Amino acid sequence: MERALRAYETEANLNEAGRMAQRERTIGLLVTRLRVEDWLTRHPEIHDEDLHVPVVVCGLPRTGTTMLHRLLGSDPATHAVRWFECRHPAPFPGNDWTVEDARIAAGKEEIRLMLEAVPGLATVHPWDVLGPDEEIMLLEPTFLAWMPEAHAHVPAFGRWQREQDRTPAYEYLKTLLRFLQWQKRKAGSRATSWVLKAPFHLGVVEVLLEAFPDAKVVQTHRDPFETIPSICSLQLFLWQLGCDAPDPHACGALWGGNWKYALRHALEMREERYPDRFIDIWYRDVATDSVAQVRKIFEATDRSLTDAAAAQVQKWADENRRENRPPHEYTMEQFGFAKDQLAADFREYRERFILSRQ
Repeated sequence: MERALRAYETEANLNEAGRMAQRERTIGLLVTRLRVEDWLTRHPEIHDEDLHVPVVVCGLPRTGTTMLHRLLGSDPATHAVRWFECRHPAPFPGNDWTVEDARIAAGKEEIRLMLEAVPGLATVHPWDVLGPDEEIMLLEPTFLAWMPEAHAHVPAFGRWQREQDRTPAYEYLKTLLRFLQWQKRKAGSRATSWVLKAPFHLGVVEVLLEAFPDAKVVQTHRDPFETIPSICSLQLFLWQLGCDAPDPHACGALWGGNWKYALRHALEMREERYPDRFIDIWYRDVATDSVAQVRKIFEATDRSLTDAAAAQVQKWADENRRENRPPHEYTMEQFGFAKDQLAADFREYRERFILSRQ
């Protein structure tokens, strides 16, 4: 936490609104930790919740991870962490979350304020307070995830963090998942397994797979020529929430480097240690036949997709087509990229998963 705060002070070039936002967010993370500890103290049975995590969706951002995560999460037998639960895993004091959860209204207001401040965010990500979202936000209270780099240009903090052991963060993630599962059961859910999703896991995939020994990684694929500039566009929008004039080229250098490292690391771990723990899914296949790809994942994890669940998957796909949102516009050059550079940076990945398909 001290290193993150120092980075915000010395690296980030935050404006007054950005400084206030990161101060409030840090306080909020500490409040979350205290609320979680209070619940665990009063309900030690939470620690006894049995987690079943057969699937974790990973892949570079912009490869359809959100779409696939929400398709898988539409199965009534599957738990997913919803956006408001990512931001507020502990119920608010004095609120009966099983009747009317006050965290939902708080989440809606937070999304409204973000989109009001930077409307372009609506073109990049489908913001849904009730929709499944990335549990990287559950790692944020450990200060061992990429969130500070997502909020501001803090490259020195990122370099330091990459050298740290992330195991404690993933143990905390498991605690929060048990807590959320306990809440969901109290609210009447009968789901029996989880689907997780966060591209961040690629850079620490060995820690992820040791934390969830029964899980398989669904690696989504799309050409980095398309994904890397799009990722940087999203990050630049987020930086604009707290900085007056963030540098697109600095954004490109930081996030292009982050994902180059994370993807190479995942490929190395996949080949050297976990060759049978990955399921490959291509972005365009999900877009053209969602049910078939979900069925493929279920079969690879020794489960059956029921007709009712398949109908729910198709319903979600029909109601959430990409063309229902405003177009996301950006250029490769905007972030200092050239095709030759991206081809060299992602050569091994493109040769194995992209060029052969083309």
